[in-house]
Amino acid sequence: MARFQRSTVPRLLYTLYSTRAAPSSPSPSPTASLLLGNFEVRYFSAGSAARAKDDKDPWWKQSMERLRNIGISAHIDSGKTTLTERVLYYTGRIHEIHEVRGKDGVGAKMDSMDLEREKGITIQSAATYCTWKDYQINIIDTPGHVDFTIEVERALRVLDGAILVLCSVGGVQSQSITVDRQMRRYEVPRLAFINKLDRMGADPWKVLNQARSKLRHHAAAVQVPIGLEENFKGLVDLVQQKAYYFHGSSGEKVVAEEVPADMEAIVAEKRRELIEMVSEVDDKLAEAFLNDEPISAADLEEAVRRATIARKFVPVFMGSAFKNKGVQPLLDGVLSYLPCPIEVSNYALDQTKNEEKVMLPGTPDGPLVALAFKLEEGRFGQLTYLRVYEGIVRKGDFIVNVNTGKKIKVPRLVRMHSNEMEDIQEAHAGQIVAVFGVDCASGDTFTNGSVKYTMTSMNVPEPVMSLAVQPVSKDSGGQFSKALNRFQREDPTFRVGLDAESGQTIISGMGELHLDIYVERIRREYKVDATVGKPRVNFRETITQRADFDYLHKKQSGGQGQYGRVCGYVEPLRPGSPIKFEFENMIVGQAIPSNFIPAIEKGFREAANSGSLIGHPVENIRIVITDGASHAVDSSELAFKLASIYAFRQCYSAARPVILEPIMLVELKVPTEFQGTVAGDINKRKGVIVGNDQDGDDSIITANVPLNNMFGYSTALRSMTQGKGEFTMEYKEHLPVSQDVQMQLVNNYKANKEAE
Repeated sequence: MARFQRSTVPRLLYTLYSTRAAPSSPSPSPTASLLLGNFEVRYFSAGSAARAKDDKDPWWKQSMERLRNIGISAHIDSGKTTLTERVLYYTGRIHEIHEVRGKDGVGAKMDSMDLEREKGITIQSAATYCTWKDYQINIIDTPGHVDFTIEVERALRVLDGAILVLCSVGGVQSQSITVDRQMRRYEVPRLAFINKLDRMGADPWKVLNQARSKLRHHAAAVQVPIGLEENFKGLVDLVQQKAYYFHGSSGEKVVAEEVPADMEAIVAEKRRELIEMVSEVDDKLAEAFLNDEPISAADLEEAVRRATIARKFVPVFMGSAFKNKGVQPLLDGVLSYLPCPIEVSNYALDQTKNEEKVMLPGTPDGPLVALAFKLEEGRFGQLTYLRVYEGIVRKGDFIVNVNTGKKIKVPRLVRMHSNEMEDIQEAHAGQIVAVFGVDCASGDTFTNGSVKYTMTSMNVPEPVMSLAVQPVSKDSGGQFSKALNRFQREDPTFRVGLDAESGQTIISGMGELHLDIYVERIRREYKVDATVGKPRVNFRETITQRADFDYLHKKQSGGQGQYGRVCGYVEPLRPGSPIKFEFENMIVGQAIPSNFIPAIEKGFREAANSGSLIGHPVENIRIVITDGASHAVDSSELAFKLASIYAFRQCYSAARPVILEPIMLVELKVPTEFQGTVAGDINKRKGVIVGNDQDGDDSIITANVPLNNMFGYSTALRSMTQGKGEFTMEYKEHLPVSQDVQMQLVNNYKANKEAE
């Protein structure tokens, strides 16, 4: 909300009210008023000003309380984008509905990339905002595929609340569990929405029980559906005890009626269950419940809100986004139960006080603190999405990037609606906006220069799969490297490296789909055709026992020679160690001058970048240097660096090295009749089955399988299950390979080297 300069009106003070929202407290009568756009400026004489000051909250309080930042996330194909499309339609942001894989070929508003529309999946999280009942809601629609996990991480990092969408047929699936884990990590309060109640086999109560058992949610339904599958007509609100029906061509007319007589018993039972569940975590409601007092709708709503914001309770809503039922009550639930920005505690790290945690009050009065959580390359240069945590950012202001120390001017400030934008002059705490022309990386913090705060960074998972790519024609090398640089800055899980031996460009990411999408985007957005090599798995090497080294590097050629001797030992780090490489200097005295020690560490780190078994990085290794020798003239940093590289190679084979391979946690859902075939195939792929549950006619198999044996698995699974099976996988850990696999990998590596 804008503030005006106090200059022209002597001894007159003015307050600012939005003409859309009535002021919350009785105010003194103004001596003059002026209408400016949506705002009314009321002038008060100095006498009434004192009374106004006492009555009035800070200028930003009402605007902050009417703001919600929410994300919509769930398992693949649970209906997130369809739900967002309906939300935008009912709030008046779009005027017609297009389906995700619609026949009209337009595609959903939030899937703005051509690839997303073709494949019918969300690849990037898209931001938009809308207004519902005088509240402004910022929404981020996130992908469901495990390959795009980072998009979900980034969205949840900056949101105050979330909607977890669950499919009423599929229930709690593997990615629902991952998303829920991410919500827990960022302490995001959430509502659950059980979607697709119009589908065959819809059973919301089964899904609710799964949420309690699998997600450990303290959850209860706040609605009961009227009919299911093709008979699904409407919903009964358990808090207000009203039945809602959705009429009109797109369900835009919500009609409230009394609860149908044949449903009174189930409504009373479910309402009692809701009150019991909330009473367990809310003392105020528990007191009324134990005293057998009648509980009013307002008391119950307040209790649910308190428990949800405290993350002790998850209210469960129901509906069918595709059939336009249940979306408006869900929007009401967002306003009623999810927190506004000042009700969530956000912490920053003070860089001047050794990263001490500082709580941000989240008000526009404080110094500016904003986090760049997502970058995009737009038509007009780099677009940076900012979440403002405190203070105000204005167009033309100078802001400081705390991570780099650079001072930058804000040339243009916009609000995003999928891929369209709307220019704004300023944004205050709690808002999500985008700025143009600001050079930064994902996860940087901006302030106005008065404080040195950084927001805690996001959790970025390690890439699990690599591909070799190279442009078909030599002329397009510039565009090719430009594309890779851009994608790397946009997506922290996408890494680009150079294979030192073959000279090929290696891209690494979260899975086959992730890398395929990027290769496709290089072709479409940069018009560069690239050839793709066979996928490579990111193996690692490690040692299993201690080995000593004592190496003298001596080289005498005319002039200054090279001389360096290093002695010590290597040993494996203890299991579960947070660091992968440790170097310790235990030399007593000055056997090696201390200025050469960093060069020795650098040499060992360089040597550990490629082990001698298959040339992959060596992990979980501790190097201790105990002695050495130097020469007054011939010793140099280069001599000691080379000595340490050769010393590492000398002792490496004595330390009994093993190869580690990435193990994936695979969750399969297959019809029971194919269970035997699928389980046999997993065993053939050297997988270990760790769980087998029954869900109706389906078997849910959980297994740990080496990634190296999972290539092309989606095709194999489809042919084994007549196209009825589905699977998701995510990285679990690196484990040693068996002896025969190790021999095979080492022989292949040697053969490839000889061939080159």
